[in-house]
Amino acid sequence: MANHAIILLAEDNEDDVVLMKRALNRAGLSNPVHVVSDGHEAVEYLKGAIEAKSTGCQIPLLICLDINMPVLSGFEVLGWIREQPNLKGVPVVILSQSDHRPDINRASHLGANSYLVKPANFDGLVSMMATMKQMLGTLENQIEPSVTPGN
Repeated sequence: MANHAIILLAEDNEDDVVLMKRALNRAGLSNPVHVVSDGHEAVEYLKGAIEAKSTGCQIPLLICLDINMPVLSGFEVLGWIREQPNLKGVPVVILSQSDHRPDINRASHLGANSYLVKPANFDGLVSMMATMKQMLGTLENQIEPSVTPGN
């Protein structure tokens, strides 16, 4: 897995951000995490990545969206992402405390690759991040040709 590729995390709760970063690291995903605290910031970051205006912006390996964010919701950001030709192949995971079927259905309808309910404890969060790592590995193997060690 390309360890230099960025994971974009759109999350407005600072405590959740800290826990998710720790859980990603513990699960073996050592990629840098770029955090935005609302949906508008997520869209602006992704616009910059598409246009390559800023060297600090790159198209992420994975986008993680909280549903309930200020300015633009995770659903609104997801809908925007799926309208962008340059982002169609980027996996988007919805991370939410909601397990309501209408939210899950809406995320699926809008094109989310996965909908994960935030667990109540850290070990559960690590397990969830390990699942995301497996998902990324599977997607990467489907997209990239195998690389011979040393190349």
